[in-house]
Amino acid sequence: MKKYVNRIEPFAVGFLESDAEYIGKKIACGMLEASKHRKIKIDPATFFVGGESRNIDDIIDYTFGEGIRVSADAVKAKIAANPEYADELSDILEKMLPLNTGSLYNALLNDDEKHYREFSIGWGGGWAGHANPDFGLLLKIGTVGLKKKISEMRAKNPGNDEFYDAATISVEAFEVLCERYRKLASTMAETASGKEKAHLLRLADAFSNIPQNPPRDFFEACQYFWIEFTFDGKDSPGNFDQYMIEFYRRSEEHDRKECLERLWQLFQDYRVWNLCISGSDESWKDETNELSVAILETARKYKYNTPNLTVRVHRNTPEYLWQEIAQTIATGIGMPAIYNDEVVCPALEALGIPPCDSHDYCMNGCNQIDIFGKSHMGLEDGEVNLAKCVSLTLSDGVCAVSGNRFGTTTGDPRYFESFEEFLAAYKKRVEYFADSFTCCANRSQKLYAEYAPNPFRSNLIVGCLESARDMKNHGPLYNHGQMLMEGVADAVDSLAAIKHFVYDEKKYSMDELIAALQQNFEGYDDLYRDFSNYHKFGNEDEECDAIFKDITEHFSNYLLTIKTWRGGVYGAGCSPFNRAANYGKGTGPLPNGKTLESSLFADSFGAVPGCDKKGATALINSVLKYDHTLAKSGLVLQLKFDKNVFETQNGMASFIALAKTYVARGGQQLSVNVVSAQDLLEARKFPEKYKSLVVRVGGYSAYFNDLSPELQENIIARTLL
Repeated sequence: MKKYVNRIEPFAVGFLESDAEYIGKKIACGMLEASKHRKIKIDPATFFVGGESRNIDDIIDYTFGEGIRVSADAVKAKIAANPEYADELSDILEKMLPLNTGSLYNALLNDDEKHYREFSIGWGGGWAGHANPDFGLLLKIGTVGLKKKISEMRAKNPGNDEFYDAATISVEAFEVLCERYRKLASTMAETASGKEKAHLLRLADAFSNIPQNPPRDFFEACQYFWIEFTFDGKDSPGNFDQYMIEFYRRSEEHDRKECLERLWQLFQDYRVWNLCISGSDESWKDETNELSVAILETARKYKYNTPNLTVRVHRNTPEYLWQEIAQTIATGIGMPAIYNDEVVCPALEALGIPPCDSHDYCMNGCNQIDIFGKSHMGLEDGEVNLAKCVSLTLSDGVCAVSGNRFGTTTGDPRYFESFEEFLAAYKKRVEYFADSFTCCANRSQKLYAEYAPNPFRSNLIVGCLESARDMKNHGPLYNHGQMLMEGVADAVDSLAAIKHFVYDEKKYSMDELIAALQQNFEGYDDLYRDFSNYHKFGNEDEECDAIFKDITEHFSNYLLTIKTWRGGVYGAGCSPFNRAANYGKGTGPLPNGKTLESSLFADSFGAVPGCDKKGATALINSVLKYDHTLAKSGLVLQLKFDKNVFETQNGMASFIALAKTYVARGGQQLSVNVVSAQDLLEARKFPEKYKSLVVRVGGYSAYFNDLSPELQENIIARTLL
């Protein structure tokens, strides 16, 4: 095994110098070497240290989601800048480039599969997915306790030494990094003075206890969490208030308030994803605590767009928490998103997850569902654009944007004799793409298990150490997948118009409709007017609602028949993220009146923006036609309220009553934008005046100025309630 004189690419050097057969052990050795040589710093302004999951100068590294990352061009540029290291860097590049996980995935895709994403049909796989390890485990037992557990599991599972070696080495890598921070804090304290010296000594003292032992107070707990959380990338904190409350209660009010606010600033600076609070246990006992409330207060105070804050509600959610939720939403940050235990827990239990674990669910990323510290459930594995499936059914597979033929043959719709025949062809196409994208996702899951296991996070997910299996390789207790349906309302509105004008009234022939779509409605003014003005989903229209229920439950039930490579089944959700406008561009003309150039597209499980004309109650009634327990991922329903509604007690009470009604009737999720239409329009004209304007997008919050013009238009078009 070659030894490298220089450590210019420490992860790669540690990986390549390992003689292990198991790639997970090689990755752990890379982590250890990176921890020894990673550039670290202590900036008193940030209060807590860590966050540097990689050196900014490192070209080759490993993260939880992307696996091994290698850029040939970047390495060559580094060689040019450091000719004295040319031989070693060239050798490293030659050996590591074939292991670049992203390139390995792309090589698995055929041309059609690559085009599916490009032309807005959908996608599957391509990254390892979000995950929610039990960050609280190390806070309970420390690395001493974790290494003891690894040794115990090694004794119970003989013949898996390299797996347990990897587990141990990854923990040692974490300890090495923490020890370096202890030494740096001690050294810096020698020349510091005043408050800075006191803080450095406090850090050094903290690292004399952690990570080997549990933290002694909230300061140490926050520091422990932050360096653990960022060790191999930054993702979602999970049920933060549940595993941190013990330490929160040990500290004085002024100290814990400062710690939480300092951590909140890091969440913003490092773009942290989903943090979940409150919820219920398996007996429906409420789990709201003081930290839950403090988190909402902090979110209100700073009005940041991150972390992506989620609150779980249920039959016993206290009234004071509903008030806190409404007050936080009133700030306009689009958070917290509200999730309903009464729907999510039964949905998970239908997969065989017992109540003791279903009630441990948390949100990940934008709004995907995970079992905290016990699962790896895709998050997300892919998407299918249902509206594009309608378009392709009308053309028997010819893409209106590219002209390419995609997918299976479903027949020339001009010869379909009934709407039922057309709908059957549409469903056949949806199933084809569901099969295709889950196949891509399964190939991706297998690839990431084989080439990018994660020894550190596997230590923190129940089932992995017990089975000697990585978190990406059947190790966790639960290994389901999540495939999202997008363009739902666009598909519903299009199908309803086809049914009415082509099959029921027979006002237009299928031939006329197809010709109009091919011409982007030019020369077909009467047809365009009729189709674009026809009934739209979200208005409690019986015909639209029936189609909505049919196609969403068809998609959801079909996914449940498809197994994940990891060892579970796929479940449905709807979370367009920031892709709604891009899907609008890539879908082409639709029978709902959408034109080729329009990017307006459904950005949630609700109506196409601006098409719900009868108010929130009608929209909710339409959305509830679907059985939300069929969804195993988040179903984003976004409402936009005028900020004047939240400026009075009556308005606030009306919102709370609406939200309670929605969840009591079986609604899974609710996201709310509180804005004025004038502010949004002004922000487009004068962005410099609205730098802090936050809006809810498709499962997350973002600064309005950071969004594309098309996505801004989507948000402006939403119905203001």
